[in-house]
Amino acid sequence: MKKSIFSLILYLILMTSLSCSSPIQEFTEKPNIIIFMVDDLGWTDLGSYGSEFYETPTIDKIASNGVRFTNAYSASSVCSPTRAAIMTGKYPAKTTITDWIEGHKYPYAKLKIPNWKMYLDTKENTLPEYLKIEGYTTANIGKWHLGEDTIYWPEHQGFDINKGGYSKGGPKGHYFSPYQNPRLTDGSKGEYLTDRLTDEAIQFMNKSKEKPFFLYLSHYAVHTKLEAKKDIIEKYKKKISPNNQHQNPIYAAMLESVDESLERLLKNLEETGKIDNTIIFFMSDNGGLTKVTSNAPLRDGKGSIYEGGIKVPMIIYAPKKIKTSSINNTPVITMDVFASIIDLLNINTVSPIDGESLIPLILQEKELKRNALYWHYPHYHQEGAVPYSAIREGDWKLIETLEDNKLQLYHLSEDIGETKNVALKHPSKVNELKQKLDTWRTETGAQIPVTNPDFDKAKERKKIK
Repeated sequence: MKKSIFSLILYLILMTSLSCSSPIQEFTEKPNIIIFMVDDLGWTDLGSYGSEFYETPTIDKIASNGVRFTNAYSASSVCSPTRAAIMTGKYPAKTTITDWIEGHKYPYAKLKIPNWKMYLDTKENTLPEYLKIEGYTTANIGKWHLGEDTIYWPEHQGFDINKGGYSKGGPKGHYFSPYQNPRLTDGSKGEYLTDRLTDEAIQFMNKSKEKPFFLYLSHYAVHTKLEAKKDIIEKYKKKISPNNQHQNPIYAAMLESVDESLERLLKNLEETGKIDNTIIFFMSDNGGLTKVTSNAPLRDGKGSIYEGGIKVPMIIYAPKKIKTSSINNTPVITMDVFASIIDLLNINTVSPIDGESLIPLILQEKELKRNALYWHYPHYHQEGAVPYSAIREGDWKLIETLEDNKLQLYHLSEDIGETKNVALKHPSKVNELKQKLDTWRTETGAQIPVTNPDFDKAKERKKIK
């Protein structure tokens, strides 16, 4: 019932809205849209972002022929909140999906975490729902991780097709068939999950002949557990050198298979004549996991509010539409992808969104209207993070740890590794950013953890399932 009511409301809004031309004038018809998501991909894990060990020639190709963002951020330092932000265009604090589902449980920690939402509410108006009204065929291929109950899975959130998306954040079985995935039939023995998802994506694109398509290809790779093809692993074992920042041959092999996935998609688009009317958004859901990769010179990794946890690669590629390759240093965030797609199609959303379209930024070199980006994570993470909030404005970044309300201030252009807390040297800047952070948390209804009556210092980091 909710979906039919939403469709009617959106249809009426679209029919009564003023028409205007697309920001990308070269699209003479509605473009095919691909969001190519890599799980846990770190900021330095691509050749185009500095790696001398991992080989990603296809991703590097679109980076050199599209727009490569050097200050792109995920909406959260963990996956589920970022993925909800892609679907809704909203900060995780607004959807209250603020941790990965089901999250880590620390019953004896200093703070009691709030009663956050462990699913993407079907009352939310999602990106594929908007696109279906616009005549798109939609498919989720790969990871979903936005609800344990089947009613919250992709086929109930605006996707016509769902291959591989369900409750889990990583392969329940292995990266090789059998997959033990209720939304993906097993393949032949030895079939590799990344290859299989690519097969499904190409099959979907080939069937989308009469309508434009929206493909959300959300790879499980390079999420743990690490598994890859043996011959590729051996290739990287031979490359290991103490001079390389990156050293993990299995991770490298997984990433090479992801790169091959993109290569196959591009080849298919070229062969079917669809490439000139397709736009691709390449991104990661959070920073790299430090147990398996290095995010240096960034500090820390997945789960952390420091740059290694939230700074990610982001590329926009539209051959012959975005005519000049460029590097953009503007701070951007997950929800901007949602906003950019909505802008491309001139859609009026039913409810306000937090992202800002990147189309005027990359085509007309207009600065974004917003002044700051925000994060809120009222949880504990097994990598060591405690509940926090943060704001980035310009080159300044203020972090508040919620256990003790201590404030840290970093100037990122001078200290990208966040090694020098300069809060004591700049008290006025701390006060200014703290006021803005407080205002944002109030306006978004951010859930704040409270004192835990069961706090036990000796057991505070003891985790339960």
